[in-house]
Order: sequence, then C-alpha cells, then structure tokens
Amino acid sequence: MARAIAIKGSKKLLNAWAFYDWANSVYSLVIASAIFPIFYGALFRVAEIEKVMVFGGEIARAPLISYVTSLAFVFIAIVTPLVSGIADYMGNKKVFMKFFCYLGGVSCIGLYWFSLEHIYFSLGCYFFGLVGFWVSFAVNNSYLPDIAFPEQQDGVSAKGFSMGYIGSVLLLLLNLGMVMKPALFGIESDAGEAAEIKAMKYSFVTVGIWWILFSQYTFFHLPKGNKREGRREHVVLNGFRELKKVWHQLGEETKLKRYLVAFFVYSMAVQTVMLIATYFGEEEIDWGSDSGRTFGLIISILVIQVVAILGATLTALASKAFGNIKTLIVINILWVFICIYAYFLITPMEFYIAAGCVGVVMGGIQALSRSTYSKFIPDTTDTTSFFSFYDVAEKIGIIIGTFLYGFVAQVTGSMRNATIFLGLFFLVGAFLLTRVHLKKKLS
Repeated sequence: MARAIAIKGSKKLLNAWAFYDWANSVYSLVIASAIFPIFYGALFRVAEIEKVMVFGGEIARAPLISYVTSLAFVFIAIVTPLVSGIADYMGNKKVFMKFFCYLGGVSCIGLYWFSLEHIYFSLGCYFFGLVGFWVSFAVNNSYLPDIAFPEQQDGVSAKGFSMGYIGSVLLLLLNLGMVMKPALFGIESDAGEAAEIKAMKYSFVTVGIWWILFSQYTFFHLPKGNKREGRREHVVLNGFRELKKVWHQLGEETKLKRYLVAFFVYSMAVQTVMLIATYFGEEEIDWGSDSGRTFGLIISILVIQVVAILGATLTALASKAFGNIKTLIVINILWVFICIYAYFLITPMEFYIAAGCVGVVMGGIQALSRSTYSKFIPDTTDTTSFFSFYDVAEKIGIIIGTFLYGFVAQVTGSMRNATIFLGLFFLVGAFLLTRVHLKKKLS
C-alpha cells in the first residue's frame, strides 16, 4: 500500500522538517565547537610539535585548520548552487540532501582515524564533514516554504533550532562523560594512546551515527521536491544560471534585496563569532590552569546551547508581537553591546555571562533570519535556487568575516580589537534593516 504524503502545513510534516536540526546539529556542537578543537590541540601537544609538513611546507596547527575550513567554505559556496540547479530541474532535492547528510556522517566516523601521521586523510574527513553539514543544511532550509505556510514559518524555524540545541547538548553531555570519566564507559589507556583521546575519537563516531540515524525520520516524510517544467538542457550549470536569475529578480523585489544586503553584513559577524568564540576564550581569558581552561570552555559552550533554546523561542514570540524586521534590529543592537562587553572580558565569570548573552541572541537571530527570508521570496516553486542564493551569501560572508577578523587581530596584536570590529558589522546591519520597509523613491 502506498504511503500517504504529508500535507503542507501539517504537524507531521513540520515536525519532520524541524527534526533534521535535531539530527545534524550534533556536528556543529560536538565536532565544530567542543570536542574536536580540544582533540586537535591535544594531538599536537602529545607530539610536542606546533607545525606539520603538509601541502609542500610547514604549517602551524591553528593556521592549518583555518585554511582547511576556509577552503571548505569556498567549496560549499560553489557546490550549493550546482546542487540547487540540478535539484530544481530534476525535482529530486531529497536525494541530494541524503547524499550530503551521509557524506557528513561518514566523515565524522572517519575522524576516529584522525592522526598527524595520516594528515591528508584526516583533513579530508574534517573537510567533507563540513561540506556534508552545510550543503545538506542548505537543502533542508530550501524546504521551508514548501512545507510551511508564511504564518507558520517563524515558529517551525525556531522549533528546528531549539530541537537542534536540545539534541546536541544531550549528545555532548554523553561525550563529555566519556572524555572526563572514560573508565565508566570501559575506555582504557594503552601504550600508544591515552583513554581521554580514545574517548574523543569514540565521540566522533557517535556524532556520525546520531546524524545518519535520526535523519531517517525527516527523509521518510519530506517530499521528493518540486520538478521544474520545461526543457532540461545544461542541467549541471543551471544552478549558477538560477543564481543569476535570482540576482536579476532582486531588482524587482526591493524588500528582499534590501533584506539580503543587511543579512549579508550582520551574518558575517554572527558566523565569525560562532567560529572564533572558543579560540577567543582560550587565548584572552585568565583560566588559571590548563584543566580550568578546558572545563571552563566546555561549560561556556553548554551555556550558549542551553540559553539559545530560550533565545530562539523568545525571538519567535517577539516577531509575532513586533514584526520580524523590528525584532532583528533589536537583536543586532544587542549584539553590538555584547561585542563591546567582550572587549573588556578577563575573568571566567565574565566570560560565562558573555556566553549566556550570546546564547540568547545566537539562536534567535539564526532562526528569525531564515524564516524572514522565506517570507520575502516571491511565490514560486523554485525555492531551492532562492535558498541557494541565501546560503551562498552566508558562506561568502563567513569567508570574508573570518579573514577580516584574523587580519585585524594580527595587525593590532589582539583578538579584543577584532571584537569591536565585529560590533561595527552588527551596527551597520541594524541600520540596513531599518531600510527594508522604506518606500521606493519615485523617479
């Protein structure tokens, strides 16, 4: 008997879409933010080296992972429109979402074998984990106007982020238990490897299994995709043609164009904060000891995740009461104050307070930005191309934002100065948002 297709706007379909955040958010927390950065640094400390021979020269550990990350986002920015073009014309975007989900999950499992001796394989797993996460997430975002009506989109977007925060925190707590008390999980040291390092490797495997396993519920209920009518010529390059087409359509969509410009500016800062917050805390805060530093950073990450659940929910409520754009303006202004506050951080307690503030606005600005864009795009079945444009803009912002942050920190000699620089992005973003609803001037 044929399976009944979930209807647009139905609770079953909305829950299935939001559940993908539960499945894949463990990557962004455990791999990107918490366990992997600690594991990566531990490998170099155990080997008592700061540089490795790779890509034809010696590269220090921090620049190496930064270069691989930047390269991954360049690759993501190129692949996303390719995928969107094929998906829109063939009507099979769920196939691509599955492929990149499984690519990311398997790459996470592959991190179990991450070592300095096999650096190319190791960096390859890290690279494709990033690619799998971001491309599958972009395809999932493009489903939002397909599965939810405009009045539902703020709520289900916030619900997705909240489910992601809850799921990722649950797995992180398990992984932290494994790392801090490996004996309780039957993990023991051997001649070549400490139990804590082994536990970190096992945590990478749990991320891959969690991601692949829980995504099945989403894949079961999501529709295959909307098939584009007409001829199917030059399908591979159609994604870039569609981006060009979207670009031209923006000339007629004044609100959407103004919103995208504002989003591009403040998203640079948001994504940069997400990527560098741990490194800022490690370098600029006086933790007192190495163990204190590790414990403190993990606590800070947990604070951000837990508070972000509340932040995403409160932001959705605020958008209903005051409107999306006004709420986003207020959030950007709050970000400005957080950046100024970060400049003066010294003690762990001050960093915890900052982490709590970041959590409130982090979940809110991400969820509301996604649903606001969904509301502004024109009525079309070509949702993948519009969201591809959104995601490419976000990825270019990440590349520019992280580069500028590193440049300012290097030139001025302090990451603190770079936080003020990020505050300027939020200030400009708030100003640009005030222009979204301005009437077009008559010529």
